[in-house]
Amino acid sequence: MARVLPFLVAILLPYMGLSKAGANGRDDNCTKSHPLIGSIGAIVDLGSRVGKEQKIAMEIAITDSNKSSCPKLALPVRDSSGSSARAASAVLNIVKNEQVQAIIGTLTSSLVEQISEIDNSTKDIPIISLAPFAMYTPWSPQLPPLIHMGSNISLATRCIAAVVGHFRWRKVTAIYEQNNRLSTECCFLTHLSDSLQVVDSVIDHHSSFSRTAIEEELKKLKGKSNRVFILTQSSIEFAVLLFDKAKQMGMMRKGYVWIVSNEIANLFDSVDSQSFSTMQGVIGIKTDYIDSSKSFREFKLKFRHKYRIAYPEEEEFSNPSFFALQAYDATWVVAKAIEKSQGRTNREKFLTTNIHSTNSKGLTGEITFKRGTLLKEETFQIINVVGKSYNAIALWSLNSGFSVGEIGPIYWPGGMQKAPKGWNSTASLGNERKEMRIGIPAKGAFEQFVRVDYDHNLNRTNVTGFSVYVFEKVVRRLPYHLPYIFVPFNGSYDELVEQVYNKKTLDAAVGDTSIMAKRYRFADFSQPYLDSRLVMVVPAKPAGEKLHFTKVFKKEMWATLGALSVFIGFVVWLIERTENPDFENHLGAMLWFSVTVLFSVQKEALRSNLARIVLAPWFFAILIVGASFSAILSSTSTVSQLKQPVIDQNSMVGCDRNSFICSHLVDELNFKQVNVKEIDSIDDYPEAFKTKYIAAAFFVEPHAKVFLAKYCEGYTMAGPTYQLGGFGFVFPKGSPLVNDISEAILQLSENGELNELEKGIFSSNCSSSNDLDQDPSLGLGPFSGLFSITGGIALSAFLITMFRQLRNRRRVSSCLDSTTTIEEIGPPSSGLSDCQCERGNSTLKKDTQLEMC
Repeated sequence: MARVLPFLVAILLPYMGLSKAGANGRDDNCTKSHPLIGSIGAIVDLGSRVGKEQKIAMEIAITDSNKSSCPKLALPVRDSSGSSARAASAVLNIVKNEQVQAIIGTLTSSLVEQISEIDNSTKDIPIISLAPFAMYTPWSPQLPPLIHMGSNISLATRCIAAVVGHFRWRKVTAIYEQNNRLSTECCFLTHLSDSLQVVDSVIDHHSSFSRTAIEEELKKLKGKSNRVFILTQSSIEFAVLLFDKAKQMGMMRKGYVWIVSNEIANLFDSVDSQSFSTMQGVIGIKTDYIDSSKSFREFKLKFRHKYRIAYPEEEEFSNPSFFALQAYDATWVVAKAIEKSQGRTNREKFLTTNIHSTNSKGLTGEITFKRGTLLKEETFQIINVVGKSYNAIALWSLNSGFSVGEIGPIYWPGGMQKAPKGWNSTASLGNERKEMRIGIPAKGAFEQFVRVDYDHNLNRTNVTGFSVYVFEKVVRRLPYHLPYIFVPFNGSYDELVEQVYNKKTLDAAVGDTSIMAKRYRFADFSQPYLDSRLVMVVPAKPAGEKLHFTKVFKKEMWATLGALSVFIGFVVWLIERTENPDFENHLGAMLWFSVTVLFSVQKEALRSNLARIVLAPWFFAILIVGASFSAILSSTSTVSQLKQPVIDQNSMVGCDRNSFICSHLVDELNFKQVNVKEIDSIDDYPEAFKTKYIAAAFFVEPHAKVFLAKYCEGYTMAGPTYQLGGFGFVFPKGSPLVNDISEAILQLSENGELNELEKGIFSSNCSSSNDLDQDPSLGLGPFSGLFSITGGIALSAFLITMFRQLRNRRRVSSCLDSTTTIEEIGPPSSGLSDCQCERGNSTLKKDTQLEMC
């Protein structure tokens, strides 16, 4: 097959217009009648793969342009050798000796500006920049017209940031090749930093690598905790050397992340398979273009043929990269603009105008310029190096983001199945340390949060407590293994935070450490796992108020109870007074019955069923109200109503010796230093109160709850409270652990596990009421329904009774008006109410019409 291929190419070349014999026949005729109309200068680095591809692509473009029109263009080429100084010299040389109408090359805006300061003769010559990244620069009449063909630097950095944000890497390390050319490293890092901030990430470190010091620089990075490396700008030759050395040093193993920008990834089509073997798992950002069109296939065939002839030693990997397509498009655009500018009086001006007004479709896509840069919205391929090539795993654009919800599947360095966490917690600890050293307060006053015991039999230290249990549960929820050991610390809490800040002996701190503003200067804190306030605990005694029982019910409750009692007594008296001699006394009988019925000691016997119906729900209501009264009176007499001492800045107050509270009382709450007493243990507070050594104690709220759970008799929270930041875990500034730990704490809180742990530490057999701010008095609310029913029945009975009495009055009035005589039958003492009403021969007696009497 290898022998047949040259034969086929020789046959196809005349038909493709690439055979010199075929070309010269037409070219000679055109040259005789149409001499050269201009030339386009090319400034490229012929020592690099990009420069070689650009030279071949521009030559193909000139050839195609000369074939499409009879006027001819020349392409003088100068080698910049990758040096800014040589590139500037080449520009001045080609302008002076070749009389070029335009210049195409890897020239940055800063270099063009320096060239114009050296020689003003270049100011009218349009320059097409093939630099990998384009930035808008305001045009000045003193500068040559500069048109960028490179990728928008802002879009490129946003795409990289989108990948970083997708995997939630909080820190990255930027690497770029050190060379003697004027480039856009600083601008790229600035744009990358701004883009990373949007996704809550930062550039933790950036490093400039020279080819002779790759191993030395990699050793420095290997000793740092960050494991996400972004190769921002370099040649493909440097990238191959870098990854080869990184593989040798074990930096292409599990846990590492490597990302390369489109300046490197765009050349992956030109990399041989052996170079890919050292890049396994690398993620690249590659400019997307259509590689299935007829024009691309024709260009690729021409390019590979010319490249093999020009550089036979690189025959195996002669595919064109994106930079070759870019160079072809730039040369074609300039060639067509020169052709349109022929015959114009102000040729340079029209040439620049024609370039700016280009609206065509090239190998890289649509070509339209605005303010000197390409107008099209670029799309980037996210690629992943696997095996002898790479796989496209997603597409990204500014407006649409990623084309799929998830990027992948991805082959990570070392063959990891899931995304690396992006950092190594033990990398900065030194070679002799493989575990995080987490400090815990060994002298805390509240062992319920952190307790340190030494087991002499096993010769080990046991660490327990609420804070320790929470941390252990949090670590188990992390999506990676976090090795650590607890290290007891005998200093204060502030000193513990400072030790984490210094990072000499401790890498983090776990305990009942309050989150405070002044501590944020030294360390970062996790999400609070326990809320807290600064509270005061005081000894308290029963107040002994003479009218304490009146506080059981609120005023409206007492008023309703009295009014309802009088009303029901009145209704019962109204019903019973005509038949029951016990209710003959009008006011006295009614009021006495209203009082005695409350205590179920009334002596009056009821004769009316209607009266009994009224009293039945009232007796039930009295039973319920009486029981509630007894319960609340008992409770408020023993717990809630306690006498509090008056505390001010002159009072003796106690606080935990190792806590921030002691200094906080002096600095913020203006207590006198001599009045602030330091207490060593929770068990020392009762004795301090008993001996009058302190009048009050200040705790953070969780500590106060623990104290009251243990010593509930005779102590209570009192006075104002001061909001604090809560209890949190301590980490060095910028630690990537903070976000993961905080997320795990929130998960524990949301699923209820944290609440279960809190119940265990704050549980007590004491009464649950220790808060003096709660008002135990009962209002109408709990009894409103019962009172409504009772009052409704009494009101109904009252209306029925009034109706009956009004009807009787009318009957009696009717008898009197008709001269009827009412004769009482039986003496009054007999208790009978029989009567008769005579009207002629008619007599009405009790059994027929009792109500008339």
